[in-house]
Amino acid sequence: MKTDFKKTLACYTARRGAFDIVDVPPLRYVMVDGRGDPNTAQSYADAIAAVYPVAYALKFLSKNELGRDYVVMPLEALWWASNMDVFTAERDKSQWNWTVLNMVPDWIEQDMFDTAVAESAAKRHNSIHVDLRMETLREGRCVQTLHVGSYDDEAEVLRRLHDEFIPAAGATMTGRHHEIYLSDPRRVDPAKLRTILRQPIEEVKVSSVDNP
Repeated sequence: MKTDFKKTLACYTARRGAFDIVDVPPLRYVMVDGRGDPNTAQSYADAIAAVYPVAYALKFLSKNELGRDYVVMPLEALWWASNMDVFTAERDKSQWNWTVLNMVPDWIEQDMFDTAVAESAAKRHNSIHVDLRMETLREGRCVQTLHVGSYDDEAEVLRRLHDEFIPAAGATMTGRHHEIYLSDPRRVDPAKLRTILRQPIEEVKVSSVDNP
């Protein structure tokens, strides 16, 4: 049977129009870091072009060597900056730092990852492969919501999350802003893009609040 973690992990579902508090388990990711506007930075395009082939190589290695098949997970990214206003009021994308992510099962071992990276690098000659790594991300308690629409329309949702919901919940932000891209922007109209917006937090006192 093929495992689809989007269906088995509750943290890969979110409600549009509400901020919900979830407990995210430790999860393993293929990842690579960078900086700059994702719309124009070549490094961001190179990161995606490196991560996805490795993700698929790991899927086939898992299926062929371990007899364990799974659905390749969607692209994800962590975003941060020294001044978080660049994500809301200022939207200065040139100041954004990012880590491109793709979740892989916890049964994927380091030697399998090394093999997948080597095979992919040999085929694509993408220098960013040397910076790829596999690590476990421990986010713990988070707030998340489903955003439907263009990535550039996230600012108001993030403002309410950062400036209204989290303080009202008696919580503080910790960790990095996390986005899970459930839609392929190459195939879906920007107005219909579905993205989970997630923020790790501390000191939570409430469970959810409807988003006006």
